[in-house]
Amino acid sequence: MTAAAPVRIPVYAPLLGGNERRYVDECLDTTWISSRGAFVGRFESAFASFVGAPHATSVCNGTVALHLALAALGLGRGDEVIVPTLTYIASVNTVEQTGATPVFADSRRDTWQLDPDDVRRKLTPRTRAIMAVHLYGQSCDMDALVAIAREHGLALVEDCAEAFGTRWRGRHVGTFGDVATFSFFGNKTITTGEGGMVVARDPVVHARCAKLKNQGVSADREYWHDELAYNYRMTNVAAAIGVAQLERAEAIIARKRELHAHYRAALAGLPVELHAEASGTTHSFWMNSILVAEPSLRDPLRRHLALAGIETRPLFHPAHTMPMYAARGERHPVAESLGARGINLPSGPGVGGAEVAEVAAAIGAFLR
Repeated sequence: MTAAAPVRIPVYAPLLGGNERRYVDECLDTTWISSRGAFVGRFESAFASFVGAPHATSVCNGTVALHLALAALGLGRGDEVIVPTLTYIASVNTVEQTGATPVFADSRRDTWQLDPDDVRRKLTPRTRAIMAVHLYGQSCDMDALVAIAREHGLALVEDCAEAFGTRWRGRHVGTFGDVATFSFFGNKTITTGEGGMVVARDPVVHARCAKLKNQGVSADREYWHDELAYNYRMTNVAAAIGVAQLERAEAIIARKRELHAHYRAALAGLPVELHAEASGTTHSFWMNSILVAEPSLRDPLRRHLALAGIETRPLFHPAHTMPMYAARGERHPVAESLGARGINLPSGPGVGGAEVAEVAAAIGAFLR
């Protein structure tokens, strides 16, 4: 087998050119490098303001953000949480880690998002929550999911790890559910290197998150821990990077939407389907993703692109096909088809029109 060429166009690289270094240096100069320091509060406040949430608490990564959110809602053994099977595995595993049971639902073919009709089919007397995962930067149908949650008295959790800058009918995702989570891993739209955020509508849920992430420490008795909890805190250094990233968030999102426009023009006429912006939404295009016509084309095309120095990644494998969950023997045909045919193309905010033209030419050379 021919070895792949050195990566010239990475699938993702963050945009770091603002005040990140200056703010990190301030942390080092003042020695505030752990989970205390001015940047933590600044980041939480600025983030809540950006997305339009009343409360936000920072954590050390997006996965623990999900676990914290579920724990704060009191989910546990005997409860069921409906989750899309087409998602990053953390959405599912964190449900298991609370002791609750993830119940898989299929995707909508047009948006690739959680199918509200299948959610209704999966409801049981044990259902306690629905998790809406805004996959690859496109919003779920929040009108439908909010209606289901209200009708049945269920908690609604939004996994916004890939959806910073995404909006449903003009409103930022993460503000519809009882609690929502974000990720700031190095390949996310804004990054802190590693990091996450939990936003909550209810001040009681917010306070619960803030306590559970900090070892369950008492608010009025020093070094007194009155329940089993976690150390999920974000460092001041990570928050400093986050503050700098938020200062340029609108520009970064605009560049990513411009990148999608380049892809839309360059891929026109090729036998691929580009993940598009649904009506009534603002797609943040965390990833620019395509579907090929047949699963048999996907991996050979990725190898062809790798030989040209173009890094890609596959769409997520549906969670119900993973070894931990495959024994259930479930089938979710839409998610399976998407997962087998999808490719994430280079999508960092530093990718420009010239790189897009090169990617499209390489795709065209293989498929024509």
